[in-house]
Amino acid sequence: MNWSLRFLGVGAAHAVELGSSAAVLECAGKPMLLIDCGPDTLDRYQALYGELPRAIYLTHTHLDHVGGMERLFTRVWFDPARRGGVRVFAHAALVPWLQTRVADYPGVLAEGGVNFWEAFRLVPCSRGFWLDGWWFDVFATRHHRPGTSFGLALHGSFVFTGDTRPVPEMLAQYAAAGERVLHDCGLVGNPSHSGVDDLEREYDGGLRHQLVLYHYGSAADGEQLRARGYAIARAGEAIPLPTPPSPRQDAG
Repeated sequence: MNWSLRFLGVGAAHAVELGSSAAVLECAGKPMLLIDCGPDTLDRYQALYGELPRAIYLTHTHLDHVGGMERLFTRVWFDPARRGGVRVFAHAALVPWLQTRVADYPGVLAEGGVNFWEAFRLVPCSRGFWLDGWWFDVFATRHHRPGTSFGLALHGSFVFTGDTRPVPEMLAQYAAAGERVLHDCGLVGNPSHSGVDDLEREYDGGLRHQLVLYHYGSAADGEQLRARGYAIARAGEAIPLPTPPSPRQDAG
């Protein structure tokens, strides 16, 4: 089976021309898991695949990563064949924030009588989760406040950091088998995001070679990162991934 991660958008929150950062894990050319759902993500997903996602993983609850959930609710709720069937995976620590930021508006429908989460199958997790027989690890990252952002890894294949400062201790564990590492990075870091100088200070050359950078501030910024020797993601591009080993029977 061929595995890839296709980016629907690669931009920082202000870089609307690059699209909200979100990606789709593809297996044998078919979408398996959508990672994050920003304001424009659903339209990009449907334009590419002609359908709604069946499984979503949310890294954190900033609106450029969850701002499309209300639109997805409407499309799922009014499609009886999909209602209650879209799985939403999120770390258990994010559930209160998801409830506050996307699910708690009074009267999710003007007619009343509907609860937001009835449209989905919310699957809280902590160490990770199973999807289609594969175990996905979930790990804490460093974004904004502790306990509010979590990356995703498929052993032997990829690590997706989500928005984060450098996390060398996590990548030492989850990227030790040659995984492709999709990493937040702009030209200049700040207390919530990595800058290229941060990566060069925190990661050795071998790990930097595994990186594909996204969540940058403009197309010009992306080209500057590329000129410094880094692979960058572009909207619509599928990043080939190593084929993961057989599903781990001892995981979970």
